[in-house]
Amino acid sequence: MEHVSNADLRAEADTVLARLVGDITGTARLREDQWRAIEALVADKRRALVVQRTGWGKSAVYFVATSLLRSRGSGPTVIVSPLLALMRNQVEAAARAGIHARTINSSNTEDWDAIQTEIAAGEVDVLLVSPERLNNPDFRDQVLPRLAAATGLLVVDEAHCISDWGHDFRPDYRRLRTMLGDLPPGVPVLATTATANARVTADVAEQLGTGGTSDALVLRGPLDRESLSLNVLALPDAAHRIAWLADHLDDLPGSGIIYTLTVAAAEEVTAFLRQRGHTVASYTGKTENADRQQAEDDLLNNKVKALVATSALGMGFDKPDLGFVVHLGSPSSPIAYYQQVGRAGRGVEHAEVLLLPGKEDEAIWQYFASLAFPSEDLVRRTLDVLSRTDGPMSLPALEPLVELRRSRLESMLKVLDVDGAVRRVKGGWVATGQPWTYEGERYEWVARQRAAEQQAMREYASTTGCRMEFLQRQLDDEAARRCGRCDNCAGARFTSDTSDASVDAARVDLGRAGVDVEPRRMWPTGLPAIGVNLKGRIPIGEQAAPGRALGRMSDIGWGNRLRPMLAPQAGDGPVPDDVARAVVGVLADWARGPGGWASGDADAPPRPVGVVTIASRTRPQLIGSLGSRIAEVGRLPLLGAVEYAHDASHISRSNSAQRLKALDGALVVPPDLQLALSQAQGPVLLVDDFTETGWTLAVAARMLRTAGAAGVLPLVLAVQG
Repeated sequence: MEHVSNADLRAEADTVLARLVGDITGTARLREDQWRAIEALVADKRRALVVQRTGWGKSAVYFVATSLLRSRGSGPTVIVSPLLALMRNQVEAAARAGIHARTINSSNTEDWDAIQTEIAAGEVDVLLVSPERLNNPDFRDQVLPRLAAATGLLVVDEAHCISDWGHDFRPDYRRLRTMLGDLPPGVPVLATTATANARVTADVAEQLGTGGTSDALVLRGPLDRESLSLNVLALPDAAHRIAWLADHLDDLPGSGIIYTLTVAAAEEVTAFLRQRGHTVASYTGKTENADRQQAEDDLLNNKVKALVATSALGMGFDKPDLGFVVHLGSPSSPIAYYQQVGRAGRGVEHAEVLLLPGKEDEAIWQYFASLAFPSEDLVRRTLDVLSRTDGPMSLPALEPLVELRRSRLESMLKVLDVDGAVRRVKGGWVATGQPWTYEGERYEWVARQRAAEQQAMREYASTTGCRMEFLQRQLDDEAARRCGRCDNCAGARFTSDTSDASVDAARVDLGRAGVDVEPRRMWPTGLPAIGVNLKGRIPIGEQAAPGRALGRMSDIGWGNRLRPMLAPQAGDGPVPDDVARAVVGVLADWARGPGGWASGDADAPPRPVGVVTIASRTRPQLIGSLGSRIAEVGRLPLLGAVEYAHDASHISRSNSAQRLKALDGALVVPPDLQLALSQAQGPVLLVDDFTETGWTLAVAARMLRTAGAAGVLPLVLAVQG
């Protein structure tokens, strides 16, 4: 169809755009590339894949197309969108254009029936659903078929999530292939993303049915962001980095986002910046939904200078006047980095982007890399368990039988579901019996790609060339060229100057030791099924008391000191003096703190009467010397150690049930320790190197309590996470 023949449609589209952006003069006009996408969807009913930079206006394309299609009698638009934050923003945007939008997600199940009634009555123009809904059994089997039959336009937002070659692959997204297959002929489809290189673009196009078909349209534009000035600032250590933030945060334009790599770091940085007088809030995967929404609203309304966030604040957050994005630590992928910095500068002429890389970044990258797709043996074992079970198995029931943590197990099952080997039904998961092939070469290729992306981030931080051009080339942007704005093109915009007062305060803050260790109070479900006769609540008389750790492995304070010391490849040796002193400080603060045995509180527990260690095969000198130092400083007897049985096998770190199965019978309380406990008249300190799940401490505490200890107070160097 010739472009000129759609002049009336173009004029109508511009009118809708004016309403969408709040232009009362009616002078707003679609850009030519936006119009090409809308024309393909509305006039030609084609499928289109749009790869355009953040801020290009992808949402304008599908809202304008929705309005035009609805006025011509089409059914509602279905938008598959990854985050509730995006949904909230887009419902508000749609209302400006007179488009009635509703959402179906896990937080509004009570509204589903009413929403479906509105859809049937033709009252809903846009329905936004999360990818997870696509494979919810009720939604998939009851809602999705009717929805597919009525859909006038399908939109797949953040479509790079479909591709396991992409930086943010989500198995739930691949369920879209089922919906695409169920769409009536002639229903247009729009897929959008800002973060797809050539390989991901081809993969997404193929999966959406747009690759290799004569009526497909792929629109790929230049990815340069002319409002962004990219900068990298290398600082000596974590204390200097957060001190720099405290000194210079107010120099950054407007309000913005400070990204960290871990939840612990986000909480540490938030606390420090508040202490230094800045109005900031944290935003992580552990933040409650209501608090997340409040934090988003506060940033949108400039009530905070910054949100200190993990990648939980990523795709979909839309604040046109966001003035800066700072990364305290490098993401492991330049594509993910491009996406996150793209939050800034959408509606302002200038925004600052700053990377403050840290020495701990690579250890964090390696941790997340360890969560890759499981080995074929583990996958086959899971399929075998499901195939031998009558009826569906829930995750809690399946977990004890498979050596995978629940999050990895669920992610693996989603991939197997897409591949047709299992199916999610009411009550859990079932094996389909369909043949399935482990694509080891593909998984290895993806792992190599991840390693290449990590190397690219090292090169980005150290390059003397144009930083924007570097990111564009990582995204296979043929229009990549020098930007003229980054620190390497235009000169450094920031110095490393930090005040002594801020650095000293940061060192004190990061050096502050002590993390609570909450005891386990319930045994995991499914233990009797694997031969461990434990279930329900752990009796009070067999529980450990709340304990303490020196620090978290994932924080940027003590974590940076503890990670190399406790790494699997680290050698053994006596506890370093600085670490021992810090542990003694934690013990003193614990004793004097609220509820501590030296606090004077009426209900305070009695003072510990001895020290017990947990024997270690890998770090016997470290644990032994730590127990001795604590006993010496605290003037307590070193009562002995909980030992491993000679025939104890390797203790699994996969999930709680498997760990407890391995611990069952693996620990023993030697006779001399039993005698000492029977004579002791009070609680004991239980000393170990670190705790990941809390189950070794729980089992050891139960044994010590049974042997006569009046209480068990865990004290460890580090907690994982």
